Amino acid sequence: MTAPVFVVDDLRRIGPEFVLDGPEGRHAVSVKRLRPGEDVVLTDGRGRWTEGVVKAAEGKDRLVVMDLETVQEEPAPSPRITVVQALPKGDRGELAVETMTEVGVDAIVPWTASRCITQWKGERGLKALGKWRATAREAGKQSRRVRFPEVADAATTKQVARLLAEADFAAVLHESGEEPLATAELPAEGEIVLVVGPEGGVSPEELELFAQAGAKPYVLGPTVLRTSTAGVAATALLLGRTGRWS
Repeated sequence: MTAPVFVVDDLRRIGPEFVLDGPEGRHAVSVKRLRPGEDVVLTDGRGRWTEGVVKAAEGKDRLVVMDLETVQEEPAPSPRITVVQALPKGDRGELAVETMTEVGVDAIVPWTASRCITQWKGERGLKALGKWRATAREAGKQSRRVRFPEVADAATTKQVARLLAEADFAAVLHESGEEPLATAELPAEGEIVLVVGPEGGVSPEELELFAQAGAKPYVLGPTVLRTSTAGVAATALLLGRTGRWS
């Protein structure tokens, strides 16, 4: 799928012709500069999508799309891959979300680990979460996805442990791991949950709690990756090993 992707919240509004307006229409007309005859994909970001052809670009923010096909639904991927991402400093959180989305992660859970320097509290936390979700949406469009990753509310360590306990495969990226993630036995379907710690590392208490939930520590390789890059490297590895990239 190489046509540019635009989000329509409710595809039930789609008819033989459709006017894409608002921020998405402005992006299509003024940024992408789409012209009559070019293909576009309209999606709700939850797996439903349709393809059409640009009929006209009107003003600065109205794109008229015609020849729209029947709405299709992309099956949910299996196994589903969720990354629990500890909160990095600065804009590295958005970088992690962006690259994991481009690679193909299915869900991201922000984690307020004990050694995180950044803490999401009050309005600041809501604003940061909004940035993560907006980043996932934009990266999903950029990478031509029609099923964008879910970005959950920030989770505590106990909430992460409950998530790990329910997974079909649970792992923590940590230097104490004796087995590489590349050789771990993975399920053919179900839920894979992977924990990426903060720059200061996962604390012994957190490791113990996660172990009780059934999550083993694994290493990626001989080098140490930053928290903002470890998740994307691990996701790519898992996508290849589970056959989702075959």
